[in-house]
Formats: sequence, C-alpha cells, structure tokens
Amino acid sequence: MVKKHKTNAVRILEQQKIAFDLIEYELSGDQVDGVTVANKIGYPVFVVYKTLLVTAGPQKYFVCIIPVDKELNLKEVAKVVGEKKVELLPLKDLLPTTGYIRGGCSPFGMKKLFPTLVDASANNIDFIIVSGGKIGLQVKLALSDLLKMTNGKVAVISKSENE
Repeated sequence: MVKKHKTNAVRILEQQKIAFDLIEYELSGDQVDGVTVANKIGYPVFVVYKTLLVTAGPQKYFVCIIPVDKELNLKEVAKVVGEKKVELLPLKDLLPTTGYIRGGCSPFGMKKLFPTLVDASANNIDFIIVSGGKIGLQVKLALSDLLKMTNGKVAVISKSENE
C-alpha cells in the first residue's frame, strides 16, 4: 500500500486534532485557478477559498482568504490591518516567504504565522475549503477551526469582479 504524501498543512491540522476532510483532485494542464479547482472537486465556488498574501513593505505580510470567484479588495485590507497601502506579494516571493507555491498555498504551515484575514462571506457557510498545501489537495473544515489555527479574524476584504 502506497502512503500518501502529507503536507505541512495536513500534519499541523492532525497534530492540533482539528477535524477536517481531505479532498484530492487531478489536475490537467496548468489550470490552478480556484474556480477550476471548485469545479474539479464538485463544490460550489462560495465554499472554496483561495489564500493570497499581501505586503505593506519589508517583513510586513498578511494572509487573506477569500472566495475563489472574488477579487481581493486591497483598500479594505489596508484599512483592516492599519496600513496606508498593501499590495499582492509578487509571485517570485511566494515560495521564499511562505514555503508554498502558487495554487498550493495553504493558510496552515507557512514558514511563519502571519496575521490572517478571512472574508466575512465565510460567516454564511457551514464549512470552508482551502488549499491543503499542494496542488491537487484541498482541506474542508469549520471556519472556527481555521480561525483558531491561524489566529485569524473575519473582515470584509473581497469584492466581485465588477465592483
């Protein structure tokens, strides 16, 4: 029997005895966007969230978790974290900063625990699905557990593409 590779995210959730379900999916091509992932795993886009990093300057990083079909509202994030301005972390800095690659960035198991914001839309759902730490792996868990594991807080930080 082949043992499945465990990611840092999965190991941390297990160590903390957090209830979660692993959802694996096959990826064809380079489609790692969240809407494609939601379709692959058979869940509606409003329960599947993506993990984005923003920066307000050197060593000032913030994790933002928003629905896969929404865009990050950088002005709102800056207000919530008390910064003048934030911007998305350049892709080249993602792996060195978090230990994760694009499409496999989990809110759990990053190199450091960064301040974390979860979009307020998560208050309206029974569970949340986020990356399990690699492309092809998602984690389904309660919002309260995600907030506990990340010391996160809920805020309105997303907008629709047409806003």
